[in-house]
Amino acid sequence: MKTPEEMSKETPTMLVGKSSRRTLLRGAVAGAAGIAAVGASALWLPKNVLASTDTEGPEDTIVQILSIAATAEQLAVTFYSNGIANANALGITGDDLLYLKAAVVEEQIHENFLVANGGKSLTSTFSFPSGAATFQDLNTFITTLNQLETDFVAAYLAAVSEFSQYNQPRLAQIAGQILAIESEHRAIGRSISPNTQVPNNRAYAPALLESVGDAVDALSAQGYLSPKSGNSYTYSAVSLTDSFVTVRTPVVAGEDND
Repeated sequence: MKTPEEMSKETPTMLVGKSSRRTLLRGAVAGAAGIAAVGASALWLPKNVLASTDTEGPEDTIVQILSIAATAEQLAVTFYSNGIANANALGITGDDLLYLKAAVVEEQIHENFLVANGGKSLTSTFSFPSGAATFQDLNTFITTLNQLETDFVAAYLAAVSEFSQYNQPRLAQIAGQILAIESEHRAIGRSISPNTQVPNNRAYAPALLESVGDAVDALSAQGYLSPKSGNSYTYSAVSLTDSFVTVRTPVVAGEDND
């Protein structure tokens, strides 16, 4: 049996070379660094957040982390949007469909926050490991949901660590606030599946990535970043009108939230 230390160093799949990931990140970082933090959400972050590029510090810069997270959130919105659009084919109805509609709004709120604070998506066009079957077969849809949300939780756990190394406790806390919701999404996905005994089957969220940047490699190796004819899905922002979704800013005790 593997030790917790060994398990913590595992990644969701065999990863591709980090050099390709660095190349992909370079353009996003250059663009994001020039973005001024705008909107109400931006007020939650330290004013010098985009200036953190210490080469002696963590592997990923803060801009890279925000950009990778924004990309993941766009992928999540794309996934849930297509699931909702194909709910009839998937056999998802009633409360289960409401769960997905709330989830896509939550992912959109996350994406909006990350972009408002300097993140810039690396790509807005995605693929899925099983292609169109992802949105035609319920088991395939739930398997994909489970893999994606496990990846997202792992990425935000890595972000908590890296933000802490940058001495940015508020950013680390916000990453924790987001990953808590991603864990909820994994659980509701399992609750929808007819083959799941219990939706809440983990005592600890697995920390499968050493850095946030490794999430790009993982998603690429899993088949989410290789769009082609017949397996190409473009992100489109969704409406935030879902009345069930509350706490739409990263509220923290003791802060003036007016």
